Formats: sequence, C-alpha cells, structure tokens
Amino acid sequence: MFKKILIANRGEIACRIIRTARAMGIQTVAVHSDIDRNAQHVQLADEAISLGGMTAQESYLQADKIIAACQQTGAEAVHPGYGFLSEQAAFATALGQNNIAFIGPPANAIAAMGDKIESKKLAKAAGVSTVPGHVGVIETAAEAVKIANDIGYPVMIKASAGGGGKGMRIAHSAEDVETGYATAMREAASSFGDDRVFIEKFITSPRHIEIQILADQHGNCIHLNERECSIQRRNQKVIEEAPSPFLDETTRQAMGEEAIRLAMAVDYHSAGTVEFIVDADRNFYFLEMNTRLQVEHPVTELITGLDLVEEMIRVAAGETLRHQQSDIGINGWAMESRLYAEDPYRNFMPAIGRLSLYRPPEEKHHDDGSLTRNDTGVAEGDTISIYYDPMIAKLCSWAVDRSAAIGRMRVALDDFVMRGIGHNIPFLSAVMEHQRFLSGDISTAFIDEEYKDGFQGVAPSPDRMRDLGLIIAAAAHKDAQRQSSSPGQDWAIQFVTDDPAQMADANLRCSFHLCQQDTALTADISPYADTAAGTTDAISIEIHQSADTPRVAASITDHKDDKTRHYICQLHKNKDSWQIYYRGTHLAAHARPPHIASLAHYMKPVIAPDRSNMLLCPMPGNLVKIMVADGDVVEAGQTLCIVEAMKMENALVAEKRCRIDSIEAKAGDILSVDAVIMRFADANA
Repeated sequence: MFKKILIANRGEIACRIIRTARAMGIQTVAVHSDIDRNAQHVQLADEAISLGGMTAQESYLQADKIIAACQQTGAEAVHPGYGFLSEQAAFATALGQNNIAFIGPPANAIAAMGDKIESKKLAKAAGVSTVPGHVGVIETAAEAVKIANDIGYPVMIKASAGGGGKGMRIAHSAEDVETGYATAMREAASSFGDDRVFIEKFITSPRHIEIQILADQHGNCIHLNERECSIQRRNQKVIEEAPSPFLDETTRQAMGEEAIRLAMAVDYHSAGTVEFIVDADRNFYFLEMNTRLQVEHPVTELITGLDLVEEMIRVAAGETLRHQQSDIGINGWAMESRLYAEDPYRNFMPAIGRLSLYRPPEEKHHDDGSLTRNDTGVAEGDTISIYYDPMIAKLCSWAVDRSAAIGRMRVALDDFVMRGIGHNIPFLSAVMEHQRFLSGDISTAFIDEEYKDGFQGVAPSPDRMRDLGLIIAAAAHKDAQRQSSSPGQDWAIQFVTDDPAQMADANLRCSFHLCQQDTALTADISPYADTAAGTTDAISIEIHQSADTPRVAASITDHKDDKTRHYICQLHKNKDSWQIYYRGTHLAAHARPPHIASLAHYMKPVIAPDRSNMLLCPMPGNLVKIMVADGDVVEAGQTLCIVEAMKMENALVAEKRCRIDSIEAKAGDILSVDAVIMRFADANA
C-alpha cells in the first residue's frame, strides 16, 4: 500500500480524499494556486506545495508542476479527484513515466472514453445502445448546421472532451446551432484545453441515470447500482439520488451489464461511471463514460456501504476487488443536494464573496436511524472567487426509504446557515417540497418546466404564513424582554409585500403571556384585520434562538387539537423589520404595538432609483466580449456582450429595441455584480 499520495485537486473533493487517506494511514500532499494558499484542503493535508498562479490553467492544469511536487515530496501516487487533469490520458502516462501511480484508470481507457466521439464508436462496437447522432469532429459552424438539419431538431452540441455540463448547448434551430457551436467550443477550450465538439439527437424529457462501476487490474468488474441525476440546470446536476425511483430490477440489471461490458472492452480498472439517458418507456442509451470519481459518488457509498476513494486507492496499489456482484445490494435511499455559490433569485447567476457565516448541519446518525453527511471544502471566513467551480458543498441524507431521505434532507437544508454570498439553498428546499419531485415524476427538463420564469421563491400557504408570523412575534416579544423590564404584551405583525391585499389574511395580532417553564409563550392570536371581531385561537410557541447565527428552532402547538408543528428557520432583524427564511419562502414583516401598526399606512415607501436604461452585470465575472458599439441600434433578444464566470459563458441580451448610448466597460474587465456595462437610449432619439 502507498505511504504517501498527492491530491491533484482542490475544494471539497480534495478534502474528501484526504479524509479517506488519513483513515487508511496514508500521508497526503496538497497542491494549491496562489488564491488557494489558505484553503481547507491545504490545511487538512500533511504537506502542501504551491503551484503558483490564480486560474486553473496556471495551476491545477499544470501537469509538469504536479509531477515535480510528487518528486519533491516523495508522493508515490496521485489521486486526481474530478475535473482538472482527472481525464487527461497524457497526465496518467506522464505519471507512469516518472514511476508515480495514477489512482484512476489506465491511460488507454481514459483516451478511449474521455473522447466522447471515440467512446460512442467503442460503445456501438461493444453492443451498447447509443443515441443517434454525428460521431465525428465538426470543423465549422456551417458544417454543424448541415449535420443538425440532417439529424433533426432538437440537437445537443457537446464538447468531445467535456463533462460537468460545460461545453454543452441544446439547439432548436439553425440559428441556435451557429451560436451554440461557437460558445460550446470556447467553453470546451477554457475548461478542457480541447475545443472539439460533436452533435447528437436530443431526446426530449429524458431521465439522466448513471451506473457506477468498479474494476481491478485482474479482470474483475462489478457495478454498484444506479444514481438518478435528472434534476439539472444548464446540464449541471443539482440533486442526485440513489437508487432511481424510476428503474425496475430488470432495467437496472440490463444497464449494469452494458456498463460492465463497455468497461471490459477498454480494459478498465478503478472506479468509473457509465451515463445513460432513459426515455419514458425505460429504453436507455449510452451518453458517455466518466473515467473518474463522480461528484455524486456519496449517494452510492451511502446505499452500498463502500468507500469508493478507498477502493480506488486499493485498485491502484494492485489489490483485487474485495467484493463480488452478489455482495452488492441496495440499502435504503440516499439524496445529495449540491450547494452552489449562485443567486437563484437572479436566474442562478454566480456569486462570489466571503463566507461571513458558514454553519453546516451536524454530520451524524440521527435517533430515527437516518444520517446527514456534508462533503465540503470551505469554512467560515473563506472567500469564494470567480476562478473555480461554484460548488460549495454536497449535502447528503440517508434513510430507509425515499420519503424519509427527502424528509431528512429538508431538515438538513433548514439547518444550514450560510451568509455573505448568494447560494441556492432556498431553491433546493423548494424542490424538496415540490409535489412532482416527491412523486418521482422527474426528467432533465424538470427545472425548465417547473420554473419557466426562474425561481421567484415559494408563496407560503395561509397556515404556514400564520406560523412564520407567530415566530416573528415570539422573537419580537423576547427581543423586547431583553431591552425592557416591562415589555409590551400585544404585537401586530404586518407583512411587507408589493401586493398588500395578498397578505391581509396573514397579518396577525398576538397577545403573549409567559409560561412558568420560562422557555415557552402562550398567545391569543387573531387575524389583524379581524381584531374588532374578537376571534382568537390559543397557541403555545417555544423558540430557541442561536446566539451567534440567525437560526431559530420553533415548536407551535394549537390547543384546540394539541398538534405540534416544528420549524427550523432563519430570522434576523433589519432596522425596523424582521426577515424570515424558510424552505424557499422569504418574508419581511414589521412587529409593532397595535397603536403604532394602525398608523403604518401613513409611512411613505422608499422608491428605488430607475436603472432601466442601463445594462448591469448580473454576476461577478470577466467581460469576455462586447458585441456592439456606441450608437448601434439593437433589437430585442440581440446579444450585447458575453460574461464568463466560474468557467461558464453567459450571453447578455437586449430586452427591447434601443440605441447604445455609451459603453462603460471594455473586454477583459473583471466586473462586480450590478457594475454598469452600457447605457441605452430610445432607438428613435
């Protein structure tokens, strides 16, 4: 067994590999860019070597520097994680030439499967079903359009060396192909150093289901069941689970056999994943093979009990697989939510900044037998930059069945406190309560179909609105207690909204009284609009507030039926209003004595300045290209510029016909959120 290995990666996957290596008694070496010199993976490793530079191209993609780091530290093997050099055959070959083991598959398998064009040819030869398409390199946009026209729309333009949703575009017309071809090539070159793309038929509303395989160097290969990865946005996976709620045992067995057949055809060893798309009739088609550890591998570990990183290390050291196919079953159900640094309320634009608060839920086995796991590579005080992937953590849950695993995930998301940057926890929480997701009726089009206008938050039911109002009232009451020896007993809770009529029934008037237990409050509550009628309900509410975070745990009991509802939400006071966040719902409310609340309609609202004549940068990023000039008249939908953030290109388009009055930025500028890129004037002015 190896005594020391180097991890050629960063972030959560580097930390995750280090944990397993440490448990195996193996020393670890971290590598890092200049911006990552204080990163968590650097602090966890036994040694660390600087690669210099800021970007991936200057650091983590520099194979020569990584090999030199191995020689300097005496590392006997390299685990590449995923991304970066993990699927570069030349890197695996170079390591072998320097007597350094590669904790991954052989170079010939990486080359065969890493090239999406060649992999489809090999899959066909191995008897694996494939998606119709053009299996060959496409040289020009005109050629791409001709091929797409022949295949029939919609089509998928894909990077040959791609993965992780980068270098992929769906095209519904010849115009889409022309623009998508250029964008896919640029993203592919930026992310993988290879700009080749190909085109295949896009199967509408498919499921994305993948088979995990594990093979040794002695001809043994098994599969570890499937993962459902259909909840995606822009071809980037967001939520994964194992097993799939859609597959039956017959389809599972058939997919597993094809995955093993393909692996054996290329003399594969190590962990790997064969990805399929599956239609509504459970017909499945080979998509690609990822010759590396997958981001979503924890859900497979949770239902099989295997540590895939450990198995990879043992295979690389020449050991025989410790398990046979008959040993592999499915124990319970696992969920994974990818936490990204992005703002779901701004069309999921990437976010950067400092994690002023970062308090994940506790990783543990719970009293009901379920489990919470969090794979992360950041800590409170760390900074999320524009240079790397926006994933912050992979939050996982396990339970005896799918419903229980979803329930545990909901609570884990509730309990995750993160401030300082935009993040997608509200969206993940919303999906976990979405009826279509709960039923298992999902496809890769789920997000596009269910959130056509983007994520606007979740409108709470009247009962939930009332409960959230009660939590605010109880917190306001306790806050008043801390500030005064004789706080007021009556509170009017008025929600802030653009449509006051919508919230009228949810506004509350609460009269609180302390219980003798000193931790609970009893309240007589009534709708604020109906206080004159004197209709009230008696409830008890107990809240526990964290001293250094906005986390609030609340239990609310209605005395009329003695049923108790439990909440973990986030609440903080902002000037004269309270902000509460719970499962995709964000509400602002004023907690005031009734006589002050009655005067609220005299308070003038603050009017935001008009910035409709400006193009504002919706995310922090690099202004790659400006497509217009001063004085140009542009049409609605016309691309104005391209901003690259976290390896993804984003085209900013005109909302209506107008004239470019002035351009305030230039190509190459690093822009912050809401930076002014250009100003508009009336097209006829």
